[in-house]
Amino acid sequence: MNPKEMTPEEMVSRLLYRDGLMLVIDKPAGFAVHNGPKGGVSLEDHFDALRFGLPRSPSLAHRLDRDTSGCLVLGRHRKALAALGKRFKNGEVGKTYWAVVEGSPDVDEGVIDLPLGRLDVTRGWWMKHDPQGQPAVTKWKVLGRSPFASPCRGEAGSRSEPEGEVPDCSGKTAPPRRAAHVDPPPAGEGKKLAWLALAPLTGRTHQLRVHCAEMGWPILGDNIYGNAPREGGPALHLHAREVVVPLYKNRDPIKVTAPVPEHMRATLAQCGWQGEDRHIPLVPDSAAREAVVSKSSL
Repeated sequence: MNPKEMTPEEMVSRLLYRDGLMLVIDKPAGFAVHNGPKGGVSLEDHFDALRFGLPRSPSLAHRLDRDTSGCLVLGRHRKALAALGKRFKNGEVGKTYWAVVEGSPDVDEGVIDLPLGRLDVTRGWWMKHDPQGQPAVTKWKVLGRSPFASPCRGEAGSRSEPEGEVPDCSGKTAPPRRAAHVDPPPAGEGKKLAWLALAPLTGRTHQLRVHCAEMGWPILGDNIYGNAPREGGPALHLHAREVVVPLYKNRDPIKVTAPVPEHMRATLAQCGWQGEDRHIPLVPDSAAREAVVSKSSL
């Protein structure tokens, strides 16, 4: 969808949550959330359709990259925006992203603690791991892996093997079996892939993309830090799956989930995703968030 072609009805159709203070919309991939120095049309230009009777349009409470899809939080007026901004700044908002990465982590979960800094002044917002940079911490967990791996070597295998006798991992002959046919993903074909839940405990620019790349499993479709070509490659497989906002003092935090975007469905299915009926959240506990906030303030 071209940002210029989005209608008010389409903007409203992306609404996931609404109350008197806050809106959460499902941001489409490929949309800048606000106008950059070069101008152009952004998602923010369509927020007037989300006033719902208020005198002003809602405003961004945080940011998502142009190519990242999913939960985007808006404040409906100045007081609400200030309250939301404080919670985001203090690390009180739980954020869970889903990503499909190239490669496969050696373990099933962990924490990435790699400070980040600007790559150089000529690269705008491009970032790098910098031991002297700002603290950046990401909690992660493997939710599934691509089945295209050899049971003997752990290497990418063919998508269909011949029927009949096949060697097992000891070199002996296993009983005949029929080859299972699995449709290949349209992106990442022939590569080992893993489906991760990523919970950023800090909010640095491009944090998840740099952290995954530094770990040796870049996000599929990342044409800055990963292996995707600058033009014509797969879309970035990074989705803001869930946001948990403790907005009201005497109420439970507001939890909002964004549906998986079309461009990630096939690759997630290859990694074991079984559809929207099986929601697997990963939100860091408050103690972990408070520890990181304390560390970041030093």
